[in-house]
Amino acid sequence: MPVLTWLTRDNDLKLAQNAPYRLLEEVPELSAGETATENILIQGDNLDALKALLPYYAGQVKCIYIDPPYNTRSAFEHYDDNLEHSQWLAMIFPRLELLRELLAEDGSIWVSIDDNEGHYLKVIMDEVFGRRNFITSICWEKVYTLKNTAKHFSEMHDFLLIYGKNIDTLKVNPLPRGEKQNASFKNPDNDPRGPWLDSAVHARNFYSKGTYTVVSPSGKEFNPPPGRYWSVSEDNFKALDADNRIWWGKSGKNAPRKKTFLTEVKAGVVPGTIWFYAEAGQNAEAKNEIKELFADNTDIFITPKPERLLQRIIQIATKPGDLVLDSFLGSGTTAAVAHKMGRRFIGIEMGEHAVTHCAPRLKKVIEGEQGGISKSVNWQSGGGYRFYRLGDAIFDEYGRINRAITFRTLAAHVWFCETLTPLTTTTLPEGGGKTPLLGIHNGVAYYLLFNGILGDKRPDGGNVLTGKLLEILPSHNGPKVIYGETSRLSSERLRRENITFRQIPYDIKAR
Repeated sequence: MPVLTWLTRDNDLKLAQNAPYRLLEEVPELSAGETATENILIQGDNLDALKALLPYYAGQVKCIYIDPPYNTRSAFEHYDDNLEHSQWLAMIFPRLELLRELLAEDGSIWVSIDDNEGHYLKVIMDEVFGRRNFITSICWEKVYTLKNTAKHFSEMHDFLLIYGKNIDTLKVNPLPRGEKQNASFKNPDNDPRGPWLDSAVHARNFYSKGTYTVVSPSGKEFNPPPGRYWSVSEDNFKALDADNRIWWGKSGKNAPRKKTFLTEVKAGVVPGTIWFYAEAGQNAEAKNEIKELFADNTDIFITPKPERLLQRIIQIATKPGDLVLDSFLGSGTTAAVAHKMGRRFIGIEMGEHAVTHCAPRLKKVIEGEQGGISKSVNWQSGGGYRFYRLGDAIFDEYGRINRAITFRTLAAHVWFCETLTPLTTTTLPEGGGKTPLLGIHNGVAYYLLFNGILGDKRPDGGNVLTGKLLEILPSHNGPKVIYGETSRLSSERLRRENITFRQIPYDIKAR
């Protein structure tokens, strides 16, 4: 498969792998609402933030939406949108790699972009997500008036590139049916089954059983039009006619048409690939939403997306309770809409407007603000989020484990490195509590002896694997991987006990 090449590509391909695992430190004074919430707002570089999330959320995110800098060769107040082309590619590639790891097998990623980098982004995403996992490109009408001051053409649209983690397991939802879709259904013959829509019974595709003659109630004979065939066999046609599912017109003299009842159609409609502003919002609407939210703030974010656009994306890509992630959160639209729609969210924003825009906006949502989509989804109030900043790296410059690391933090890191799955409450052994057993994955039990988890920090105690300690570890009849400071067991004893010992920190740092 063809790939893009740029000046720093070889180094950029290693950025995600080499990014340090860093701590996430909560800032309680910037958190809001219910303390038990799973919603997260992170301030910090999104590459490091995404890496920090991997041990907890790998494979868990149902929908990722990002609105990265478009590289439009113009300066924006809240971020630099004037990167050189190679710098833009260097920025987006490693972040897409980490986003793919966070995406669920049946999930999808949606990326807003325009023509400045859109075609290069398509090639990059083909490489990261796989060309076969490309779903479609949506054209969104972001403005509805022509700009006569434009040099050549008045640009009126953006694109949404959509990929699945695995197109074979991808799940998307139809859009809700509206009055426009239902208006075509009528009931001119007062059929007790209700309104229906008629459609042709013939098609261009050759069908060997579709060349018969039919007779209308008026006695008039009909054959398929030239070059066409009935799409059902004669027996099936007669059955449909007997069930009053063939419409011959009010006088009974018209060519036959098949009746489809409104009660039989899908609950929704398949989304199209052209989204007009009337159905998905537009830029002016988004700016008005921000102005209403921050009427007392002169520092207004000037490139937001409308809530209706995110509502449509989240409707298609998720169900209530699913996890939505935006690592270029901007003014907080994705998180606000996800919350109003009953989804969990993770938002990442590097700039200071994580504090000046995102947090205040989400607080207003929790309090029940009625802008944007609030009325259409009957949003009232409630919920919460926790605000985090990036803390220290797990390893210091000498490769040693940071003293600030807790058992739970290192456990999540070790579990992810071994299993490539997040450490969750369901992963932990039944009963939880103070136990070095992290869980069992594919028949292998994983243990971590660290930070006095067994209440004994002596050299021959809880952080060192000894024969005495092995006797009190939770038992497992199968392979065991044990992390600790050192092992006092012989290689023969380890083999006999089916134990793979990994030394902290060296075997953690190397993985």
